[in-house]
Amino acid sequence: MVRRIGTAIFLVCAASPTLAHTGSVSGGLVGGLSHPLFGLDHVAAMVAVGLWGTFLGAPAMFILPVVFPLVMAFGGVLGIFGVPLPGVEIGIAGSAVVLGTMVALAARPPLWVAAAIVGAFAVFHGHAHGAELPPGADAVAYSAGFVFATGGLHLAGIAFGLLARWPKGRIAVRGAGLVVAVAGLAFLGRLV
Repeated sequence: MVRRIGTAIFLVCAASPTLAHTGSVSGGLVGGLSHPLFGLDHVAAMVAVGLWGTFLGAPAMFILPVVFPLVMAFGGVLGIFGVPLPGVEIGIAGSAVVLGTMVALAARPPLWVAAAIVGAFAVFHGHAHGAELPPGADAVAYSAGFVFATGGLHLAGIAFGLLARWPKGRIAVRGAGLVVAVAGLAFLGRLV
């Protein structure tokens, strides 16, 4: 188990730079669906939301994966309208560090605190998606696409997080949180 976690951490750290913020995605629904999947920073943080929600149990398992896309859509609108938001990339990388750490440490804050943490980071993710809306693209279809893709990544985290019902599964879920946190640190390292 430790060997697998170490291998995963190595692969994350050796991965190429994130690709979600190149501005090269197409517009419309397909562009919105694919955008969150092209950046490991987005994938890590969004999967971590599902992991943490499942680790916290009901109702967090249902609330956190709903809070994130709702607030992310708000951040997306800010990005589409060109409202400046300082530190977007740092906020995205930081989300992987914080959310992964919450899972790794089995943190159990009150639900409103967990939702506030998730929501705060969702603004950064949404802004990045919205700011990269290709010129002339259908903003509604593009936004719907990135919200649906985000939901899919949350569901992947929830599915893996269900392993926490068993003792060895709990270790695997916490290990996945550690991998996400280390990946976030690697993302931050590339920004500095």
